[in-house]
Amino acid sequence: MRRDRLLDVVGTLARLGLAAVWLASGVPKALDPDQTYVAVRAYDVLPPLGVELVAAMLPWVEIALAVLLLLGLGTRAVAVASALLLLAFVAGVTQAWVRGLSIDCGCFGGGGRVEPGQTAYVAELARDTGFLLLAAWLVVRPRTLLAADTRIG
Repeated sequence: MRRDRLLDVVGTLARLGLAAVWLASGVPKALDPDQTYVAVRAYDVLPPLGVELVAAMLPWVEIALAVLLLLGLGTRAVAVASALLLLAFVAGVTQAWVRGLSIDCGCFGGGGRVEPGQTAYVAELARDTGFLLLAAWLVVRPRTLLAADTRIG
């Protein structure tokens, strides 16, 4: 029983940590949609309409994921969605790095082109890998404390 409680605590920390990540990334983007557009465009992979759609929707998707995680509602499904979104971010940063683009990822607001040598691709990929581990934990073991999932069934 004690081990299960410890795992529940770890899961709760993963859930709340991932929620904090999504809030910290979604809110600045929602508050500055023009800069979000600049950041998405800098990846140079989407046509103009795709850039507009991603820049308009991404902040709200991130905020929605955060709210669901805070509530602990649909934790496993939200963790899967989080992992997929994080994998898309990893792919985006990786392709920018491989193609020699000099951009700031815009992961937590801001973003866009930067001077050569001012990129932080390794740190961005390492950070996103850590976030992926939080999501993976919740996919494997979504049971957490103070979660709506627990109360619903």
